[in-house]
Amino acid sequence: MPHVLFVCKKNSGRSQMAEAFFQNMAQDRATSESAGSDPAPDLDPVVVTAMKELGLNLDGKRPRPLTSEMEGKSDRVISMGCTPVPERATDVWDFDDPSGQPLDVVRRIRDQIRARVEILAADLNVARPGTASLKTQE
Repeated sequence: MPHVLFVCKKNSGRSQMAEAFFQNMAQDRATSESAGSDPAPDLDPVVVTAMKELGLNLDGKRPRPLTSEMEGKSDRVISMGCTPVPERATDVWDFDDPSGQPLDVVRRIRDQIRARVEILAADLNVARPGTASLKTQE
């Protein structure tokens, strides 16, 4: 079963969104986690709101520090604006940082991340039918 690690600097936005989308799409066909190279104390509240609009609840999630153990057990390591890029990064995705941005900007970033995660889940052949059809509410 593939394991994917999503990494961004603070683990308060981009990587948390990617992990939530991937888990929703893959369900029991793959595992994932997210981490930050310099984790924030909390998730960005606007990110939490934007994800709730799609029915994905990030309440109770906390930013986590990146560890070598996380990298070592991962089949794919996705760096999302993380500096330095993790040593085992297999992919580098360039998305704007949603931290401190208004909801309309965070929605745009969220939807870009969702589209990229859909491609990843398809590439890994782990997407469950119908799981990529979350509706955007604006």
